[in-house]
Amino acid sequence: QVRFVESGGGLVPPGGSLRLSCAASDSAFRSYTVGWYRQTPGKQRTLFAYISGDNVVYGSAVKGRFTISRDNAKNTVYLQMNTLKPEDTAVYYCNGDPNPNRIITGDFPNDTWGQGTQVTVSS
Repeated sequence: QVRFVESGGGLVPPGGSLRLSCAASDSAFRSYTVGWYRQTPGKQRTLFAYISGDNVVYGSAVKGRFTISRDNAKNTVYLQMNTLKPEDTAVYYCNGDPNPNRIITGDFPNDTWGQGTQVTVSS
């Protein structure tokens, strides 16, 4: 099972930018669909974007502001976040699987999730 570790979060003012990284433990990830999720206190973790092969899908809340890319040589998926808003504040997670449907449902065992990385957008 490939594991993923998120990094790159921080505190930024509204309108600012951050780039998150999602590092995979194994090169097998190259055939995986990888999703980005976020969670705020008291709410469920939700998928907002994913990359599957050359196909990238964004949710309406982030489309046009966030960009996913992957560097297979580094076993890493990136999330460039621009024009950040206070409502983007959340803990951000990534996870991946060979089955794209699993990314959409987010149905992963609890122990496959990383610690996440906190993104806070505030002045």
